[in-house]
Amino acid sequence: QVQLVESGGGLVQAGDSLRLSCAASERSFSTYSMGWFRQAPGKERDFVASISRYGSSTYYKDSVKGRFVISRDNRRKTLYLQMNDLKPEDTAVYYCGAGSYLSSDSHRYPYWGQGTQVTVSS
Repeated sequence: QVQLVESGGGLVQAGDSLRLSCAASERSFSTYSMGWFRQAPGKERDFVASISRYGSSTYYKDSVKGRFVISRDNRRKTLYLQMNDLKPEDTAVYYCGAGSYLSSDSHRYPYWGQGTQVTVSS
């Protein structure tokens, strides 16, 4: 069972950038498709981006296309989310998930980190 730990969140102003990281405990990290999701207060966990096992395929929520970039380093067992031009509506707890299938459905990811808070002030 893979364990995931997110980091890199914080309080920033609109237009700033942040890079989130998700460190995995398992050598088998490269066997998992990975995703970033976010959850704002009172809302459901929402898809942000996903990446295939070796990074050849990536998918994004429409509202983050052109601003966010998902990537992974299998040698370091780490997933990244580079977030540029942040907006107040990006404020949420960000979670990384690991699963067998590349998907925008959070139910397809059985393993989750504890989340990292991103707050964007206007």
